[in-house]
Amino acid sequence: MEAVARRKAAAYVCLSCTRQFQRQIRRQYHNAAPRPDIYDVVCVGGGPAGLSLLTALRANPVTSHLRVALVEAQDLSKVKSWKLPPNKYSNRCSSLTPTSAFYLDQIGAWEHLDQTRVQPYHEMQVWDGVTDARIEFDWAPGSALVEGTTIAYMNENLNLTSGLLKRLEQLGGVSVFEGAKVENITFGEETEDLDLRQWPVVHISGGKQLTARLLVGADGANSPVRAFAGIDAKGWDYNRHGVVATLEMEGEGWGGEHTKIAYQRFLPTGPVAMLPMPGKYSTLVWSTTPENASILKSLSPKDFVAMVNAAFRLSPVDLAFMHTQGADQDDEYSWRLQHTSFNPRAIPQTVVGVQEGTVASFPLKMRHADTYIAERVALVGDAAHTIHPLAGQGLNQGQGDVQSLAKTIEHAVTHGQDIGSIMSLESYVSERYTANHVLLGVVDKLHKLYSAESGPLVPLRSLGLNAVNALGPLKSFFMKQAAGSGTKLF
Repeated sequence: MEAVARRKAAAYVCLSCTRQFQRQIRRQYHNAAPRPDIYDVVCVGGGPAGLSLLTALRANPVTSHLRVALVEAQDLSKVKSWKLPPNKYSNRCSSLTPTSAFYLDQIGAWEHLDQTRVQPYHEMQVWDGVTDARIEFDWAPGSALVEGTTIAYMNENLNLTSGLLKRLEQLGGVSVFEGAKVENITFGEETEDLDLRQWPVVHISGGKQLTARLLVGADGANSPVRAFAGIDAKGWDYNRHGVVATLEMEGEGWGGEHTKIAYQRFLPTGPVAMLPMPGKYSTLVWSTTPENASILKSLSPKDFVAMVNAAFRLSPVDLAFMHTQGADQDDEYSWRLQHTSFNPRAIPQTVVGVQEGTVASFPLKMRHADTYIAERVALVGDAAHTIHPLAGQGLNQGQGDVQSLAKTIEHAVTHGQDIGSIMSLESYVSERYTANHVLLGVVDKLHKLYSAESGPLVPLRSLGLNAVNALGPLKSFFMKQAAGSGTKLF
């Protein structure tokens, strides 16, 4: 009996001792484990949106003290040192509105772009390939040299990312993990010192783990960050591919060096656009069916050039027939051109060559995330929305996101708020979601409207184009919206 009593007393006494011992063991374990590598902002994705955001945060005195990191799967040293000869241009180009260019200038990145490779354009010619109804986005005669008449700047995506990387290097203070694939994103753990159970942890190749107060997904349409946050994206594929190429023209354009013109013709299979680059070069974006895209990519340079010239000159019926040929489009185009009447100064100058290795294609889709934020997560650029390229606004939407999110973070820091909380991020999604949603809807409806070859929609859309073209103030309004300098509608 006495032995039993001693055992019971020992068990009773050791209950609190056991707890204390367990705490000591845990403390020893956690002290032995490496402390989490915590950042205020971790941005996944080193494209224009992600790089612009980090540049904006580092360039702003209010947010420059934040500990920030970039995770990018590419080798960024190659991007930073990117350079092409003056007569060669990348086939992935984007249109930057003056508003986007001004913001890039504000954060100190614009001056780091190679300005000899940036081409402003001042007019746009847009017409219906079925009815030839046209709208001419041009300014008053002689005003193209006046400041403020630039509609947009054509620029290679690599020129932009290279410039942003140079600016980031100049600013310093960014932990860059390049060539690092995101293997997983989880939540953190609770320790005696920190409770990180609601904080995202980015696991990258090599075993490195980055804990984020705010995790930013700038990681494209198939965003792992969006998937981690459980945010759905809705939309559809267009069953269309965008064919891109760098073209050599017969001259510098009908407006010469100082008045560059962009052209877009709406065909039943999708719009074809010719956008000016410096000198006598242009970039092509041709939205068409996957079958047609495959044919175009298989053609010889001579036949490809013939198809591009035909796309701006021949009827949709003639063009459709030329897509059925396996070769000899050049001869077919020359013959059909003799029997086609057109105003040569209302369309691009003749294409005389295509740069080797630049003909490529990519699928077109529309996607919109249900929201841009979750607790300690924000999405920007293609991770939040993907748009048809017919309006050339994809990159500008991303820059608008960045400008808004950087401002939101600045406000949170200024007012002592947690930059990763839903409450702090709410103003970002409030400002950007509706504006992006409206633009996505408008572009989607335009694509569907101009895909009709016949029926009542055809005369109605032509009437609309002609009406806008005839009404100067309305046309000026649309031009300012395209340039990003008009009144904000939302």
